[in-house]
Amino acid sequence: MTENDAYLVREVHQVPPTGEAAKVAVEELISVNPSTPGAARLLPADTKVRSVAIKDGLATVDFSKEALRANVGALGEAMGIQSIVNTLAELPGVQKVSFMVEGKVDEEAIDWWGHVGLYTQPFSKDVSKVYEPAIWVTAPAPGQKVTTPLVVRGSAMVFEGTVNARLLDESGKVLAEGYGTATEGAPGRGDFEISLPFTASAPGGGKLAVFWISPKDGKDMDEVTVPVAW
Repeated sequence: MTENDAYLVREVHQVPPTGEAAKVAVEELISVNPSTPGAARLLPADTKVRSVAIKDGLATVDFSKEALRANVGALGEAMGIQSIVNTLAELPGVQKVSFMVEGKVDEEAIDWWGHVGLYTQPFSKDVSKVYEPAIWVTAPAPGQKVTTPLVVRGSAMVFEGTVNARLLDESGKVLAEGYGTATEGAPGRGDFEISLPFTASAPGGGKLAVFWISPKDGKDMDEVTVPVAW
């Protein structure tokens, strides 16, 4: 990690239904390896989330003392803090995030990992250090069992906002194709939704390919593949 190549990556993870979505989301950051190649977890793996309380738009996360044992530089500390904040800020009703350790913010806790600290908390969402691929698929999730019509959702930064999708079975046979238009075209980023009615002859699986087509040579560009089952 250097000042030139360190950034956060956005991922979608499926978790079991729970009444403690905020707590589970932070636990996912701690214990589950990223699906993005080259990405790494920053919070110590033995950290426990004692609680997450949300009141008046502020989410307060209470960590166990193990949270303070990370050995990273200033940039890693800033990224680690922001990864938690951005994750929780995706939840309804959360605008700001603050941290505690073992129920308090003492001199050791406020220093956090020894560089940035918690001196300016509560923190707000900041996506300036989040790497956004040309196409980001939020649904379906990898490995999800799908039914017809398959609804594909995500965001994209592509030419004229046109996003294409293709569903293939395990043999490579195309079961469905379609396209949609994002709410904004490049250089902006917009949300898209594509509906793909399909018929599968038997239970099985395949992959969903999401891409945009180059107006220059007609090639599929920035393809994202998502394995699915049915």
